[in-house]
Amino acid sequence: MSRMLVHPQFDPVALSLGPVQIHWYGLTYLVAFGLFWFLGSRRVERPWFASAGWTRRDIEDMLFWGVLGVVIGGRLGYALFYKPGHYLANPLEIVMVWKGGMSFHGGLLGVLLSMALYARSRGRPFFELMDLIAPCVPTGIAAVRLGNFINGELYGRLADPSLPWAMVFPHSGSSEPRHPSQLYQASLEGLLLFVLLWLYASRPRRTGQVSGAFLFGYGTLRFVAEYFREPDSFLGLLALQMSMGQWLCAPMIVAGAAIWWWAGTRPQPQSAATVRR
Repeated sequence: MSRMLVHPQFDPVALSLGPVQIHWYGLTYLVAFGLFWFLGSRRVERPWFASAGWTRRDIEDMLFWGVLGVVIGGRLGYALFYKPGHYLANPLEIVMVWKGGMSFHGGLLGVLLSMALYARSRGRPFFELMDLIAPCVPTGIAAVRLGNFINGELYGRLADPSLPWAMVFPHSGSSEPRHPSQLYQASLEGLLLFVLLWLYASRPRRTGQVSGAFLFGYGTLRFVAEYFREPDSFLGLLALQMSMGQWLCAPMIVAGAAIWWWAGTRPQPQSAATVRR
């Protein structure tokens, strides 16, 4: 046990300014939003987006709408998917975001709704907008997963003590080694998905294909990572010995594949065809 890694139990507060406390987890969200703006600003420079009139100002506007979608959708998703009974009995706690509890799948639904509203207000095709921003999302996922690791939360399932990176998470209430699943997710859903999606989206694709690739890629990689992540204690494993995260990823995988296939059957946009030549 002496050679086993132990989670450092970082102080969740990064900086204190009098009564104001800035948490590492909050900072990871700021990093996520900053990376989105940086990468989105590069995406609008692609000839097929620039010729369609997309600008950096659009990215800034979408970031504002997206932040609202992430926060509202993430919180409502957590209440609906994970603790519906508790929040139905205590509805005011839904707005108490400082108590923790965010759902990626809820945040995704919130972003989809906010982007649909943005696209409609600007008269833009929804899937064209989503293709623009989809490759900019995974780095933000990686940043937030690092925040989970700093907090010592969402730790993994029990691991073989011989695994070199098996780690004891004191917050788990036991001294048994576990998988650092937060780092697995940061690497898979974050960095690996970013590299694959950024490369795939580096050339013109039929409208909707990049969006479909994101849904399929995230759903698949998250589904795999869930095998190493400890299920929520108040839910455990559900039907077919799958976690709630896996059940929520299953429709993402199907929808992503369907959207990618559907987009591939559509005619190539004239602007993209021109750029390809």
